[in-house]
Amino acid sequence: MACVRDADGKIAGFIGVAQHKIEALFVHPKFFGLGRGRQLVEYAINQWQVTDVDVNEQNTQAVGFYQKLGFQARGRSETDGLGKPFPLLHLSLSSQ
Repeated sequence: MACVRDADGKIAGFIGVAQHKIEALFVHPKFFGLGRGRQLVEYAINQWQVTDVDVNEQNTQAVGFYQKLGFQARGRSETDGLGKPFPLLHLSLSSQ
C-alpha cells in the first residue's frame, strides 16, 4: 500500500496492490484532477510491476482514467467478485 499526502500531511489518496493487480485506489474528491491518482498508479507500475485492474463497467470515469494510463480491456464479467450484478471490466496494461 502507498499513499499521497496533501500540503498539511493528511492522506489525499492511497493505492493497494496484490500480485501485480490494483485492488484499491482511492483519491479524496477534493484532489480529483490534480494528478494524485496518476501518481499512485505510476508508482505501483514502477515499484510493484502492476499490470492489471478490475473496474466497475458503470464507473465510466474510472474506466477512462485507466485507459488514459495505458490500460486496455481484456475481458468482462457479468458480476463482481462477490457475485453481485455489477459488471466488471478486466483491464491490463498495454505493452508500449
